Amino acid sequence: MSRVINPDTAGKERTRLTKAIVLAVREMARLSRPGPEGQDLAAFIVFALAAIAAGIDSTVAAWEKRDYWVKADRFRMEWGWAGETAEKMKRAVRSDDWRTIALLSAQIAQKLNKIKVSDNHRLGKPWVGAWDKLRSDPKP
Repeated sequence: MSRVINPDTAGKERTRLTKAIVLAVREMARLSRPGPEGQDLAAFIVFALAAIAAGIDSTVAAWEKRDYWVKADRFRMEWGWAGETAEKMKRAVRSDDWRTIALLSAQIAQKLNKIKVSDNHRLGKPWVGAWDKLRSDPKP
């Protein structure tokens, strides 16, 4: 029996999410004032950053099995900001604090400034409906 290979690894998911976050930050920068689309964009960034933070442990697990502790710790330090920023952004989105959302978006853009997204991307608009999903989430 041959082994089953999962093509959807945490690394590929992280790459897709970072590109989508970059697109969402660009769209937020184009908005003239906050509104329903801005709420969707900010809520999507919350979910994407939380998903990235959740995938960190699965990524470093393979390295830790092989005793690559330094590499694993370096990766955790490199992406540790994602979970913290997701929580800050979630609080700001729920309290409708657009000043904080703008500041956090600028910080996120700075962290992801090396991510390139072509104009002919196939990501679509993954943020549509994210605000409704965040509002219905029972966690504060």
